[in-house]
Amino acid sequence: MRGRLALLGPAFVAAVAYVDPGNFATNISAGAKFGYLLVWVVVMSSLMAMLVQYLSAKAGLATGRNLPQLAGQRFGKRTRFGLWVQAEVVAIATDLAEFVGAAIGLNLLFGIPLFPAGLITAVVAFGVLALEQRGYRRFELAIAALLSLVALGFLYDLLAVGHQSASGIAGGLVPGLQGSESLLLVIGIIGATVMPHVVYLHSALTQDRIPPRDAKERRQLLKWLRIDVGLGLGAAGFINLTMMLVAAALFHRIGATGVDSIEAAHQGLGDYVGGAAALAFAVALLASGLSSSSVGTYAGQVVMQGFMSWRIPLFVRRAVTMTPALVVLALGLPTTDTLVISQVVLSFGIPFALVPLILITSRRDVMGALVNERRTTIAASVIAAVIIALNGYLIFDTILG
Repeated sequence: MRGRLALLGPAFVAAVAYVDPGNFATNISAGAKFGYLLVWVVVMSSLMAMLVQYLSAKAGLATGRNLPQLAGQRFGKRTRFGLWVQAEVVAIATDLAEFVGAAIGLNLLFGIPLFPAGLITAVVAFGVLALEQRGYRRFELAIAALLSLVALGFLYDLLAVGHQSASGIAGGLVPGLQGSESLLLVIGIIGATVMPHVVYLHSALTQDRIPPRDAKERRQLLKWLRIDVGLGLGAAGFINLTMMLVAAALFHRIGATGVDSIEAAHQGLGDYVGGAAALAFAVALLASGLSSSSVGTYAGQVVMQGFMSWRIPLFVRRAVTMTPALVVLALGLPTTDTLVISQVVLSFGIPFALVPLILITSRRDVMGALVNERRTTIAASVIAAVIIALNGYLIFDTILG
């Protein structure tokens, strides 16, 4: 059993990026404003995430290389450079969500001003990353522990709030929208759930983990990879769903549809449910920001090395990508609005990770016996097409609206 459990872990690291502070902002806003209307989006995006992360992990297992390396070897110089540039923009948007979220968590728990709280987040993130240098298992266990804090925090709040409508949740599983504002939140939820940088990272987490000796062992590892993805991304989907259900059952039910900030959600939990619920929310937010910040930095290093074969110190990389987040905190800009916008930016970066992933995993000369089945490639292509179509509609609606 211990040997089999040791095969689990990469998907739980990837899952952290799917419950980062950006998810708090989009899910709470969606639940407060529209109740259970967008439950279907959380479920759909979670299923998307499972398939996407499975393909990424499979690419690392099949080839012994990560997705940026595979893309860098198979695309032209200009394409490779373009993919790297957009990946760096995505990394900045990712850091924006994670730093702002962790800073808010520290502020809510200890009253630390947002800018110093952002600096503390950077220090803690480096501490978590240092564990990876001592072996991947310690890093994975630390991330899994932080993910557990997020899950426990929202499970407590879900039970404390109560008042869930089974018929409302069932109705929310039927796709529907209410105007362009709900569409913006749909794209934000997808951007916060299917994360481009962790699509690149998951392949790196599996590429050298346990090198298979033969085809039989590779098939056995693929079986446990599926289990890992199902458990890790399933946990992330559950957490995302509880966020929306808490906001829908509490704020939308009493008519507080204007609760569209993390701070307001924290205060509302304290006022209407109790201090323990507000504390659980703040702890979950802090754990989310700290863990996702560490994973984001790790992913950025993988992207730069894979596409451009460059390696720079993590401190320099962190200083560059966290600067916009610190500027937002220093200027006192609206934090939740910033988080929602960052998730929309992430959504626009998804096709640039998904299309190369689909092209590579559908090639037998690259993947060998683990090449995608035709139905898998079709399903992944539909996911990419849906996301691209949503983004195109948002641009059209924004320009003409």
